[in-house]
Amino acid sequence: MTGKKQLKARIRARMAKTGESYTTARMHVAGAAGPQTNHGWTLHGGRHSASAAVANVLRNGGFPVSEPLVYLAGGGLGAGYILWEFKRDQSATVVLGFRNRWQYPQKWMDTTLTRLGVPFDVHTTGGAKGASARLSAELAAGRACVVLPDLYHIGYWHAPAVLDGHGGHPVVVYREDGDGVWVDDRNLAPLRVDRARLDAARGRVGSYKNMLHALTPGPLRLEEAVLEGLRDCAEHLSGSSDSFSLPAWRKWSRTVVDGSAAKGWPKVFADGRGLAGAMLSIWEAVEPVGTDGGNHRDLFADGLDEAADLLGLPLRDLAAEFRRIHGLWHDFAETALPETENRRLRELTAAVRAAVAEGSAGAADAESAAAELWALKAEATPPEPGFFPALGERLATIHRAETAAVAALRAALPAQ
Repeated sequence: MTGKKQLKARIRARMAKTGESYTTARMHVAGAAGPQTNHGWTLHGGRHSASAAVANVLRNGGFPVSEPLVYLAGGGLGAGYILWEFKRDQSATVVLGFRNRWQYPQKWMDTTLTRLGVPFDVHTTGGAKGASARLSAELAAGRACVVLPDLYHIGYWHAPAVLDGHGGHPVVVYREDGDGVWVDDRNLAPLRVDRARLDAARGRVGSYKNMLHALTPGPLRLEEAVLEGLRDCAEHLSGSSDSFSLPAWRKWSRTVVDGSAAKGWPKVFADGRGLAGAMLSIWEAVEPVGTDGGNHRDLFADGLDEAADLLGLPLRDLAAEFRRIHGLWHDFAETALPETENRRLRELTAAVRAAVAEGSAGAADAESAAAELWALKAEATPPEPGFFPALGERLATIHRAETAAVAALRAALPAQ
């Protein structure tokens, strides 16, 4: 038992220091571990919630495919930035979009499955009973389902009540068991959720209320899907939108130092309130240690390496460039939330993510770490506003690098 506690502590310490995901940190600390199987379902883990959900359903259905290739098939990378201010508790949260169609979860899932040639059914309803009955029917028929529960109501992330209704990310439900269900949220050990809690979480967010995708794994049209996804990525990120394409990074780099704009950071954070929380939300979003896979540039790079062989295209140099860009994002996150001054905040964030990866066995650890995290977050000392120019410079560098890399991607793809 003591050995297990020491191993967990070492993994979580590495996550907090480096921003790595649980899987990556565990591999560095303890080496690769074989996946666990629960009631016939193999828990492969994963990096990004949506691409991992699709890959894990297909793997368990007998049609193995890597998560990076699923990510490419879905359109690869995206870009987006929103600053939310909440007057009721004087807080601010930075929402970042790193995946194609990040603001449209159903469109991403429908497009990805269609490209891959995976048969699926979509079910939505305003009624809780109908939604619950449909999920039970699909599970009884042996079909794993992808659902979108609210992060607060699902429970095992132990999010605070202020996040009630703020949404969540896709998870797989693969088995019903009395008054509970077994879920795959990239956890590496079995995770059981109370059925009433899941039903409430599925019905909380109006824009995708009770949405369910029931998949029927089968042979994939992988080459076509990956090529279509890469073309989609290149076209999308070459767009002019400063909300949902690469110009969003340029706009953000200017907003960070603009003291006159309504959403300019020197104006929004003039009294320092909410700034510490905003910096933590940036670190959680950019680094893989957060809830949804980080900035994805490393995941995309892995996909490009695999696609180079799959499609016979010159993509390896681009893969190396996107790994470099992933490093630029890491440096940006370190600037936003330096490890030395924020060690405990980072340790607690890593502890929550690690505990979820450990399944139901980590529930007590997740609850304890989350309670301390949110209490500490409310009392955290904000950094000095003088660091805004450093953030702006790093964002401008990222914008230039990604713009050039996307242009190179367009040039590397065959004409239609």
